[in-house]
Amino acid sequence: MSETTDFHTSAAPADVVRRQYLASAHRDLEALRATLADDVEWTEMAGFPLAGTYRTPDGVTSAVMEQLGKDWDDWIAHDDTYVVDGENVVVLARYTATNKSTSKDINVRVAHHFVVRGGRIVRFEQFVDTAKVRDAMTA
Repeated sequence: MSETTDFHTSAAPADVVRRQYLASAHRDLEALRATLADDVEWTEMAGFPLAGTYRTPDGVTSAVMEQLGKDWDDWIAHDDTYVVDGENVVVLARYTATNKSTSKDINVRVAHHFVVRGGRIVRFEQFVDTAKVRDAMTA
């Protein structure tokens, strides 16, 4: 692979994951879906309001990203530290948002584990302090 590889087309696992975060932050669901494999398995942690495993790019964006937009203002996953081991990418990040019902803010640390194959995310697993998210949703 050339050192001049274009970030926007790179199949390197960290680049694919970074494009997913950028697409999410810009609410560009088409670009986000482009980072996901057709058979993606996307797991939101037990206890999280959207807990469960979702499949297909459309399934992930409709069940997760679109739902977050209904309940939260300015939901952003701020990625800051990447640990890459082959196809595994672990990202330490932070969620920030304001709950639309309660007007309470969250600012909570998270860890995300991605598996990237063939330039697409095939698996995602979220780790987050779900109590802090639920507290922000409770009046």
